Amino acid sequence: MNQEKKRAVLCPNCGRLISASEKTCPHCGLSSPASPWKNNRLIRGLKDESGLIGAVIAINAAIYIMSLLLFPRGIGMAINPLTMLSPSWNSLMALGATGTIPIDRFGMWWSVITANFLHGGILHIVFNMVAFRQISPLIIREFGPYRMLIIYLAGGTFGFIISYFAGVKITIGASAAVCSLIGAGLFYGKSRGGVYGQAIFRQIVGWVGGIFVFGLLVPNINNWGHAGGLLAGALLGLLTGYNEKVKENFAHKAVALACVVLTGIALIYAVGGAIFARIAQ
Repeated sequence: MNQEKKRAVLCPNCGRLISASEKTCPHCGLSSPASPWKNNRLIRGLKDESGLIGAVIAINAAIYIMSLLLFPRGIGMAINPLTMLSPSWNSLMALGATGTIPIDRFGMWWSVITANFLHGGILHIVFNMVAFRQISPLIIREFGPYRMLIIYLAGGTFGFIISYFAGVKITIGASAAVCSLIGAGLFYGKSRGGVYGQAIFRQIVGWVGGIFVFGLLVPNINNWGHAGGLLAGALLGLLTGYNEKVKENFAHKAVALACVVLTGIALIYAVGGAIFARIAQ
């Protein structure tokens, strides 16, 4: 028996231990389960719920801290503590705020991705991350971690695309992505039905009502982004399915990985460009 036959791997689809020499997984039928493309740490690591939620929050926090340090607001920071915790517009534009101004004037189409990780102040990021921390475990439980990532990343991007075509000049924040998770939760509750589904639906309808009232009362809220995120989440929930109807499969994992890679490229491009602009100043 050669070394290849002795080596064991985890099937990236069903998670069971199999021989690396298997052409197909004997448990779930996945072809080439030991290939480097299908069996890598990044794909497997996305399945850790606490680590996944923590990673999303950590990336948002890191980008927020960078936005504070990149182009500081100036001496006004010492007078108003709230101002001290609000990034300058120079920082937000450099790091990828989106809207008609960044896209039409500067060609920043990639900003529909990066804007999901930018925030205008400490209360803004805390509110969004608390909301994400509350809704994401439900979506992970009912849709799975990979579909949660698809809904969060693609849904937030779609929300900002909608707000761009609605004429919103400049906008930032994770709320469109969070609303996408809420939209998926609405779809799940309505589609599943029963006592449990109805309870989930009623609870999330309450959240939607709160978002609607908040958008009416507070100025400068991107209601188009919220509405676009809700719609995107419901559509993505319909298209990808949830666990009781369709178990997560390799296609979901591949799409999630593609979303992560595309988001990573956009963020690296934005951060690298912002740092270069700061050095060149």
